[in-house]
Amino acid sequence: MKLGLGLYRHALNQQNFRFARQCGCTHIVAHLVDYFKGASPAHADDQPLGGQGGWGYAGDPDKLWTLRELKTLVRAAADEGLKVEAIENFDPAHWHDVLLDGPKRQRQIKNLQTIIRNVGKAGIAIMGYNFSIAGVAGRMSGPFARGCATAVGVEGRTDAPIPNGMVWNMVYDRRAPQGPVEEISHRQLWDRIKRFLDDILPVAEDAGVKLAAHPDDPPFATLRRTPRLVYQPALYQKLLKLHASPNSGLEFCVGSIAEMTEGDVYKAVDTYSRQGNIFYVHLRNVRGKVPSYRETFIDDGDVDILRVLRILKKNNFDGVIIPDHTPQMSCDAPWHAGMAFATGYIAAAIKSLNQIAKA
Repeated sequence: MKLGLGLYRHALNQQNFRFARQCGCTHIVAHLVDYFKGASPAHADDQPLGGQGGWGYAGDPDKLWTLRELKTLVRAAADEGLKVEAIENFDPAHWHDVLLDGPKRQRQIKNLQTIIRNVGKAGIAIMGYNFSIAGVAGRMSGPFARGCATAVGVEGRTDAPIPNGMVWNMVYDRRAPQGPVEEISHRQLWDRIKRFLDDILPVAEDAGVKLAAHPDDPPFATLRRTPRLVYQPALYQKLLKLHASPNSGLEFCVGSIAEMTEGDVYKAVDTYSRQGNIFYVHLRNVRGKVPSYRETFIDDGDVDILRVLRILKKNNFDGVIIPDHTPQMSCDAPWHAGMAFATGYIAAAIKSLNQIAKA
């Protein structure tokens, strides 16, 4: 098991690369989507929340992530002793009609294929994605964690309709006509992801890139009047059965799985790691399940994190683990302090498991 750190686009710089190495990380999971356009600097280090109006504006549909841009990122990380393991999430500007089955779908599929080829040529092994119309929505923050640390939570499902021109909680068309996004069934959403995989997986296989699917967070069956894809642990298996490809797997989010109302988080970790379908892991702790939960410090929630890591070790998982979220600590660098605590905890646990295995 390898320790990594996830960094948002604005945080992909030398200072944070060195911070990651100082925490013992060897890998980076990079977000190239800018979730913080228009956000106040005070909140730019924390995870994006946004209200019904979303996180902000998506990127430029005509500016794909170029091979040069990706190679520059890989070199900058390597200069600080880090490897870029994955890019996480496509920009809604690049695939909104893939999610919505709109008129630009075929052109956007070709653009996604180009991005996948560039990711492979840059030597990046994994492309993470979240096939969701509503995306990550309906969360709030407050002094929920130990010591009144600021953390994220959910209190009930939001059913406010998504306005036209928005998908995945970001605005891709500011001039879209008034009205809500069309409501569809779960079956239609599953049909759309199958077509997506039909079109993208052969290119990913040729490019040597693995596609890693994130589960829904928050894991409601529907959110903002749209269906969700992976809101129970068993639905990951349904997704894997769409294509028996070694390049189709999971961006396994332990926190999201723990928030689900069915199944058992430890059984899910065991099942999917034993199958070899986990490509990398998001590791965080939570207290509660939908419709009401709170994120906690990694040692202080409902999930026995050490038990999760023991299962991964037993099943020979050798991928990257990142602490995807963490409460903000009361100091001058709230995000960095929270991440230092989380990475230190995970690093110590991994080292202990490795020593036990050698004994």
